[in-house]
This record gives sequence, C-alpha cells and structure tokens, in this order.
Amino acid sequence: MKKILSLTIIALLALFLLLRTTTKGKQYTNHIEALILSPQESLINKEGETIKTRVKPPKGYKRSTIKNTSFQQYLRNYKLKKHGTEIINHDGTKYFAQNWHDAILEIPVPKNGLQQCADALMRIRAEYLWDQNRKNEIGFKFTSGHYCSWKKYAEGFRAKVKGNKVSSHKTANPNHSKANFYKYLNLIYTYAGTASLHSELKKVQIKDLQIGDMLVQPGYPGHIEIIVDEVINDKGEKLFLLAQGNTPAQSVCLLKNFEDDNISPWYKFSSNLPVYTPSYYFEKPIFIRFK
Repeated sequence: MKKILSLTIIALLALFLLLRTTTKGKQYTNHIEALILSPQESLINKEGETIKTRVKPPKGYKRSTIKNTSFQQYLRNYKLKKHGTEIINHDGTKYFAQNWHDAILEIPVPKNGLQQCADALMRIRAEYLWDQNRKNEIGFKFTSGHYCSWKKYAEGFRAKVKGNKVSSHKTANPNHSKANFYKYLNLIYTYAGTASLHSELKKVQIKDLQIGDMLVQPGYPGHIEIIVDEVINDKGEKLFLLAQGNTPAQSVCLLKNFEDDNISPWYKFSSNLPVYTPSYYFEKPIFIRFK
C-alpha cells in the first residue's frame, strides 16, 4: 500500500511539473497554487438575513448609495431564508440542481405552478409598488400587447381573450383586497412573460445598469434574471448580484458566478460579451428596466 501511495505522489508531482512547462498548464497550476497558498475568502456571511447582510463586497468595492424608498433599496434589503435552504419546486419536490445558488429569497411559491421566471420578477415589482402605496402604478402588458392594470382589475374589469384579441369588460364586483391582488397576479402570470416584458420595457445599456434592471432572453419561454444589488470601486467599475425564478415554478434564488470564483456571487458585465449564469447562457446581454 505504501509503495502504491508513493508512486501516486510521484506521478502527481511529475504531472504538476509537466503542466508548468506549457502556457496553459501554468495557468492551471497557478490557479491550484493560489487556492492552496492563499485560499479565497468567502464573500458569504451565513448569518446574514438580507441580501445586503448575506453577501459581502469584494476587496476594493463598496455598496453604492441609493434612496431609502427606492426599488433598489427594496431589493438590496430583501429578506432571505436561512443559509443552506434548498431550491424547492412548486409541487414540493427538490430541484435537481442545488449547487447553483448562495441564497433563497423569502418569496412563497404558489402550488399552481404559474409563478415561473418572469412571473416571480413581476410579483416582486408589484409587491414593492403595493407596499409603497403606489397601487395605481401596478400593471403589465400581456403578450398580445393588452395592458392589464391592477386598478381596473380591482374595480371589477376582466380581460376576455378571443384568439389574439383581448377586450376588457366589467363582470365582477369591486374588490381591492390583498387576496384579490394575488388572483390578479395569477392572470398576469398566465398571459405575460419574457417576450412581453422585453417588448414593453425600456432597454438599458450596460454602462447605465442599476439595481432592479433585468437580464432577458425573450422567447417562449425564454429566461430572465434581475439585478438585486451592486457595488462599485474607486474607478467607477460596478459588480452586480443576480437572482432568478425558474421553470418549473420554484424558489427564487441568488445565483453563484461559476465563471469567476474570485468574485462569486458578483458578476461583471461587458457590452456584447455573453453572460453565463448557472442555469442559462445569454449570448448577447439585453437589459430592461421596469417603468
């Protein structure tokens, strides 16, 4: 056994030295040496109960200043479940990939399966407006282009869908309750998605990104993720955190960055360069912003 162990060690050392003789090999061995000699400091505070307190800025960065009642502040201080919480599908089963995330946001997942990737983000936005007593601003366009507002829904107006045409008719009694609000959101989940958000909302250049902007690939279903925090350094360079819902409908999670372990879960975006996240590849990053 000792002889086999010695031969194994010799073989590993020989491979290590061989790698050092090539350019690509040096990259690998330098990475290995860096991990052994100076292990990466974790940016995750397991005791943190919000996005702000759970994820620390990388060295040389600090959180940007934002308004207290803004959507940006709302997202930065979003409540999180206990560290180590798993991603759960709407039917109560565990999602197959449990190594993609660093946190789970405190957003209930309805058992009806409707609250998928775009839906989860529309819910977050609608709940923010509700909490800020800006209920009359809650509204989204269907894929058909028809605008469906909470105000009209609460007054009793309902959408009638016939083929590609949508019309609105007063067929219910007024109901401004929170329970009816979530019925309204179920309607939005059914008829809106990544394609309608991409069509409806303003496009944002990478240099102008802020918390609340969304990385989108429109389609059926397509995919969408939202920036939930940002940090900045003395050069004005920004890094961002991304969160997503998913299909099937499941826990909304804060994503790791597998492409850059040194700053994970933070992301850096560059114009026209693809964005790789654990669950999706955005060949050309398109960002949009809620009104």
